[in-house]
Parts: sequence; C-alpha cells; structure tokens
Amino acid sequence: MKGKDKKPHIGIFGRRNNGKSSLINTLTGQNVAIVSEIAGTTTDPVKKSVEIQGIGPVVMIDTAGTDDIGNLGRLRAEKTDAVIEQVDLAILVITENVFSEEEERLIEKFNEFDLPFIVVHNKSDQTKLTPRLSEIIRINYGAKAIDFSALKSEQKKEILIQEIKDNIPDSIYKKKGLIGDLLSYGDIVMLITPIDIEAPEGRLILPQVQMIRDILDNDCTAIVLKEREIDSFLRNTGVKPKLAITDSQVFLKADASIPRDIALTSFSIVLAREKGDFEAYIEGTPAISKLKDNDRVLLLESCTHHVSCDDIGRVKIPRWISNFTGKKLEYDTVAGLDKLPRPIEDYTLVIQCGGCMVTHRQLINRLKKAKSKGIPVTNYGMAIAYVHGIFERAIEPFIGKSKGSYNLL
Repeated sequence: MKGKDKKPHIGIFGRRNNGKSSLINTLTGQNVAIVSEIAGTTTDPVKKSVEIQGIGPVVMIDTAGTDDIGNLGRLRAEKTDAVIEQVDLAILVITENVFSEEEERLIEKFNEFDLPFIVVHNKSDQTKLTPRLSEIIRINYGAKAIDFSALKSEQKKEILIQEIKDNIPDSIYKKKGLIGDLLSYGDIVMLITPIDIEAPEGRLILPQVQMIRDILDNDCTAIVLKEREIDSFLRNTGVKPKLAITDSQVFLKADASIPRDIALTSFSIVLAREKGDFEAYIEGTPAISKLKDNDRVLLLESCTHHVSCDDIGRVKIPRWISNFTGKKLEYDTVAGLDKLPRPIEDYTLVIQCGGCMVTHRQLINRLKKAKSKGIPVTNYGMAIAYVHGIFERAIEPFIGKSKGSYNLL
C-alpha cells in the first residue's frame, strides 16, 4: 500500500445536505462518513484512505457545506476552501438543479489552482438533472455533469468511477518511483544517514525508508551507513556504488569522501524532483547569492516535528546562508500547512523542505503564490548544496532525466 502522500486525494465539495457524505459511502462501499438529514452534520474536513474498485487506494476528503452560516459556519467554510489546495481532483455535488453563485465561486477556486473537477447532480431519484443545466455546465465551465443517486447507484456508480479515472491528472502516482530511471538491474546505491540529535529514536526518517524501498523495488542493492563510515567502507570493500544519496546536512563530508566518478545527491533533492517544482528550484537556487541586508527568507516545513537545538530548517540553514552571503537576513519558518505570518511579497526567497509528508499538489500550491509574484523558490537540499559549493554536482545525476532543460553545467 502506498503512503498517503502518494495516493490520489479526492475532495467532495458542495452545499450542506447535498449528499456529499452519502456519495463517499457509495463510492467506497463503506460507511466511512456520517450521514444525516440534518444540514451541517459534517463540520470539519474528514480524510479517509479507501480502495475504490477500478482505481485503487485513494484518500477521500469529506468537507463541510460551503454555504454554512454564522461565525462558526464561516470558519468551517474556510477550512473547506483550504482543502482545494490539497487535492488532485474535486467532485462538486449539486442537487435539485441548483447551480448559482456558490457553485460558481467554488469553480473559480478550482480554476485558481488548476484543479480538475467533476459535477455530480445527486439525489436524481428525486429530481433529474435538466438538459439545460447540463449544457450550461458543459459550455460555460468545461465540465461534465453526471446524474447520480446514492440510493440507486449501481448503474451510475461505474460511470462516475470512470469519470474519476479519466480526470485524475498524470502525476507522481504514475511514476516509476524515486530513482528508478537512474538505475539498472543490480546497481548499488549508498545511503548516507547521520544518527544525531535530530534522528528519531529507534527508527529511520521517512525519506530514508522510502529510498530503501524504491531501491529494492528496482532490483538493486542498498547500502546504509553513517557519514563517518564512508571512507573505511570504500577503502576496505572495494565496492563502487552507482549512486550515493546523503542527508543534506552532511553534504560537505559526503562530497569530500565520495569519489567524483560516483554520482552524489541528497534525499531532499530526490524528493524535490518527485513531488516539488524541480525546474523552479534549479532556477531559483542561485538567487541566494543575490540576497541583500534586511532581506527576508521564508522556510516552509511540510510537517510539524520536535524542534531540536540544531534544527536543520530553523537553525542550520539560516546559519549557513547568512555565513555564505555575509548579509544580515531575517528568517520566518512555517510548519505544516499553517498560514504565512506576513504577505508573500515581504519575502525575497522561499525555501521548501523535501515534502515527504505531503502530496505533490499540496507542495506545488504552497509555492504558487511566491512564483506568481516572481519570488525565487528553492528547496532545503539544493540550498544547502549551493552554499557549500556543490550545487552542480548535486543536481548532475538528474540532468537530461527531467522535462526541464538546465543551462547550469
């Protein structure tokens, strides 16, 4: 089973009492969402990992009605709008041929984030979708409207599932994996994993585990060691890895120990290619050299975690960048999907973490505002490689392997 970050995320949107929860239960064949005739039963977005026949594992997100009222209702509606930035496909549920300002507003939000969507006219056992409304939706919004009934769903269920399959965009869910395109059968990959104050007790961090699994899936061999074991391993075994992947914070040690004829990169850079905006990162990283006194840098963490005294995002990266530039800089760090503390225009550079705990779309939408304002973006691994003078070596394994063309080497 793939992790939640690799499953398609499907959000269900619409007014209160339009049958959004019933639709989820019908699609999944399970009672995963509470159903009631009382409008506003669903108060907060509810995520559920399920298997949909013909699609596979997905994350369904049931949201509160966008027409909720009162101060509490407004807060619920805001949470529903925030889900739009997190999903790969939206299903807009309408009933009784009601399609007006609220639905138009939602579609505007979908379009703002380039989010594909399907319109489902639910409760069709009571009221059929009119041909006129179907045509309006098709012509004005470029979407297909489907008549549906959660009570009499068998015939229409297959049609809806097919529409979902047709509209989920090609993305990371269809990729071969993290580094499969860099490897051949039997290759050896060295994974350099520091065990320090930031390492979780008794386990590896998620990117390291994901990399081991990806190497095995591609019929290759993973060698896992700490940074201070690199020299003795290479000297005593005579093994020559095809690729070395290091934790970004020991990039300098890895660069010094790994011979130049062995490709070297970092876990964060691999993740950046899988789910980040790789081309934008490569273009934006050199902006570090252009930072000036009093510029403000935004660091985006995609998860919440215990902050150590030498935290990579809050302590080490700011220290390394300030030392590299020699400038007096200001830094803000935002964890998870929290709101920014100030307008995006206040920042000169945005640095995104690897994003192992979020989806591709969540990460891309997180960067969208900065990119629209012309603010350079990079990621942890690339920024660290750049200030340590090994940026070109760190991205070299991927040159010619991605859609972009990089005029840096």
